[in-house]
Amino acid sequence: MTMARRIRIALFYIVLTVVGLFMLLPFLWSLSTSLKPDNEIISLPIKWLPSSITFEHYWTAFTMVPFARHFANSMLLAVAGVITNLLLGAMAGYAFARLPFRGSKVLFRLLLASMMVPAVVTLVPSFLIVRSMPLAGGNDITGQGGIGLLNTYWAVILPGAVGAFAVFMMRQFFLSLPKDLGEAARVDGCPEFRIFWKIYLPLCRPALATLAVFTFVAGWNGFLWPLIVLNDPDMSTIQMSLAAFSFNRQTDYGPLMAGSIVAMAPTLLLFAFAQRYLTRGLAFTGSGLQ
Repeated sequence: MTMARRIRIALFYIVLTVVGLFMLLPFLWSLSTSLKPDNEIISLPIKWLPSSITFEHYWTAFTMVPFARHFANSMLLAVAGVITNLLLGAMAGYAFARLPFRGSKVLFRLLLASMMVPAVVTLVPSFLIVRSMPLAGGNDITGQGGIGLLNTYWAVILPGAVGAFAVFMMRQFFLSLPKDLGEAARVDGCPEFRIFWKIYLPLCRPALATLAVFTFVAGWNGFLWPLIVLNDPDMSTIQMSLAAFSFNRQTDYGPLMAGSIVAMAPTLLLFAFAQRYLTRGLAFTGSGLQ
């Protein structure tokens, strides 16, 4: 290796290190703030490192609000969203990729078009549908007289049970798999659902892991929709719990940063363990683009 090449490689890694540290700066600042005493959080000049480490803010975060309960609520909703999106997204993606039927291309294009609609546009229609669910929450058969699914976990789980992105991603991955596997199974008399469940689905582990990460992060960070449909404080999510540290035009930065670090922990761990599946899943999904 020539000296010039070594210098280029060294400069490349130096630039990557600087960019990585710059992107980590907000997280490091939050971590430092969560460990600082109160008198050092907004002191001037700024102190990047605490003079003494304290875990008081973490204790306050868990005692000021039912933070552990809200953590469990978010975990329940995020995991439920992952399960439904993996199952229903894989089934719909398989149908679009491997089961030709009349109007499939039109339906798939409409599905892609729905991805361009901002989520805020669908808030009011979704709320009306959830509130008017027949025979739920005191409603009659016509969906009137009660509150429907409002103030229940189903109000969060059902609207996000399967998304257009999940169907699109799984369809692209199924297209990258060879057709011969399914055709050979059909010749042997294997039912279609068994072909999907026993043959194709086990080959989709990278795509399923990638979709699981994206879905979990979206569900874990959900704030606006749970805020609209969940009125019981015991059913609040962790993101709603963080908002409780800002009140009367004041913000308790210590507990807020401590709660934020705790809220980031599941997603950081998930990315750390699923990183190799993310790379493979995205690569195979792109290879099936048609």
